Amino acid sequence: MAASSSTKKVLGFLPQEAVPGALLVFIAALAMVVVNSPLGSAYQSLLYGSFTIGPTGGGIEMKVSDWIKNALMALFFFFVGLELKREVLEGQLSNAKAAMLPVLAAAGGMAMPALLYLAFAAGAGFGQGWAIPAATDIAFALGVLSLLGNRVPPALKAFLLAVAVVDDLGAILIVAFFYTEQVAVDYLLMAVGVTAVLLVMNRLKLASVGLFIGVGAVLWVVMYKSGVSPTIGGVIVAACVPLKCKAGTSPLHAAEHDFRPWVLFGIMPVFAFANAGVSLAGASQYLTHPITLGAAFGLALGKPIGIALMTYLGAALMKAQKPGNLIQIVGVGCIAGIGFTMSLFVGALAFTDPALATPVRLGVYAGSIFSALVGLAILSYALPKTPAPQAPAADDQTRPFILAEPKYEAYEKAKP
Repeated sequence: MAASSSTKKVLGFLPQEAVPGALLVFIAALAMVVVNSPLGSAYQSLLYGSFTIGPTGGGIEMKVSDWIKNALMALFFFFVGLELKREVLEGQLSNAKAAMLPVLAAAGGMAMPALLYLAFAAGAGFGQGWAIPAATDIAFALGVLSLLGNRVPPALKAFLLAVAVVDDLGAILIVAFFYTEQVAVDYLLMAVGVTAVLLVMNRLKLASVGLFIGVGAVLWVVMYKSGVSPTIGGVIVAACVPLKCKAGTSPLHAAEHDFRPWVLFGIMPVFAFANAGVSLAGASQYLTHPITLGAAFGLALGKPIGIALMTYLGAALMKAQKPGNLIQIVGVGCIAGIGFTMSLFVGALAFTDPALATPVRLGVYAGSIFSALVGLAILSYALPKTPAPQAPAADDQTRPFILAEPKYEAYEKAKP
C-alpha cells in the first residue's frame, strides 16, 4: 500500500505537509542573518530600490518591496481565492449548517486578537494595526499540525482548515475596506467594468485560466490606480474562474494545482525574505513596544480564547457536535495563532513607516512561534496516542492547500 501523505517523510523525518512551513522558517532565519551581516545594506538597497513596468511616462513605478507586496501577493491572493471558492463549493463550507460552527469560531478568532491588540496599542496611537493578529497562515498552520501525524482526527484537521479559510476571507475583506485611504472613482469604475467582463467569462464557462490571468492583469492595473489594494484583484479573478467548464474539466482545480508550487515555494518565501528580516541593533527597545505586545498577545492568547469561546457558544446554541474536547479545541486555536505571512502582509499595509517594521515583525514572530510550540504541546498531550482513523486521500479536504490532489498525482507521474 502506498504511504499516505501523513506518513511520507522528507529527509527522513519531516512530513510532506510540513515542508512549506519549514521552508518559511528557513527563509525567515536567512533574512535575519542577511540583515545582521555585512550584506544588510545591500539587502536594504535592493528592497528600497525602484523600477518601472510599462511605457515611459505612463508605467507603474514602485520600490521592489512594494512590487512584492502588491504584485506577487496578488498572485498569492489569487491562490487563496481559489482555495476559498473550492472550499465553499465542495468543502466543509459548502454545507451552510456545518459551516456555521467554524464561521463562528473564526469570528471569535478574529475579534479577540483585534481587541487584545487594541488594548495594548490603541492608546499609544497605533490602533490601525488591529488586524495584524486576525489572520492565519493556512499552509504554515496545517504544516505544524501535520507534525502530529495520524493522531489528529480528520474532524479536527478539517475544523482548523475551515477556521483558517474564514480567517483569510476576513483578512481579505479587512484589506479591501479598512486599508484603502483614497479612492480614484474613475479607475474604480473601470475595475467594475473589468470585473463584469470576468463574470461574463465565468458564465460562458471558459476553460482558459491564462485568459482569466490576462484580464486579471488589467484589473490589477486599474485597481492599483484606483487606490484600492490591487491584491484584492487576485481574489476577484479567482472567484470568476469556473469550477467546471463546458468540456467537463475543472479550470479551478487545474489553476490551484498549477499555482500551488509557485505560491508555496516561490511567492511565499520571497515575501518572507523581504519582510522577515529584523536588525538586532537596537531591537531590544522594541520588545515592549505597543505594536509588538499587541501583535504577540493577539496571536498567542486572542486566537485560542476567541476560537474556543465561540466554538462552545456556537455548539451550545445550535446543538451541534464539537470537533473535539475543550483541550483539543484550545490546541487547535493556538495553531491558528500562526499568523506569519498573512500577519506580516497586513502589518506592511497598516504601517508604511519603515521604523515600525521592526515591532510588527517581532510581534508576529513571537506570537506565531509561541502559538506553534504551545499548540503542539497541548495537542500532543490531548490527542489519542494511537493513530486516529483517517479519511482516504481523495477525501482529505486539507490536501489541496499544501499537497497535490490525488487525481493530479497520476497526471504528474505520467508526464514525460
